[in-house]
Amino acid sequence: MKQFSPACDRNKEPILAVLKEILPASGRVLEIGSGTGQHAAYFAARLPQLIWQPTDLPANFPSIRAWAAEAGLSNVREPLALDVLADRWPVVTADAIVCINTIHIVAWAGVEALFAGAGRVLAAGGALFAYGPYRYDDRPLEPSNEEFDRWLKARDPVSGVRDFAAVNALAERHGLTLAGDRAMPANNRSLWWRK
Repeated sequence: MKQFSPACDRNKEPILAVLKEILPASGRVLEIGSGTGQHAAYFAARLPQLIWQPTDLPANFPSIRAWAAEAGLSNVREPLALDVLADRWPVVTADAIVCINTIHIVAWAGVEALFAGAGRVLAAGGALFAYGPYRYDDRPLEPSNEEFDRWLKARDPVSGVRDFAAVNALAERHGLTLAGDRAMPANNRSLWWRK
């Protein structure tokens, strides 16, 4: 039941370092696209003052549950099915939202819906954290990300490395202000906005 993602294992420490800086001292963190559940278990164990709410497609629930059960955590909630395209999400308020390696996977309509939903459910002052690769107008895309973008589009034409300016414009449209943009290993970025 427990699935393993090498990418989650590689990026957990650098992401945790950023999350420790930007997440609130207490409250609920809504994770969108929890995948295997590795990140939920790892971050919740190291941020015990936060309630971690994983979400994904129901097919991923057994793995998410298995990681949380193995870690023996009381601050990881039962995973919820969350369709970013839905007008109503199963969580009506959150102190922070974490979205790792999802924006380049979903269709652009899903990216738009993610930011619209974040604008609805984030508490004032709350952060939306989005990790992954991005394109920037002032520099060429890194060769590894060019290759990754081609692979994504061959697998699913509606996915791909997103343009930072377009993503940031979506955030602003929904009441979010860019608060940080940090280079991460393997040509990824940590971006976060505050409501």
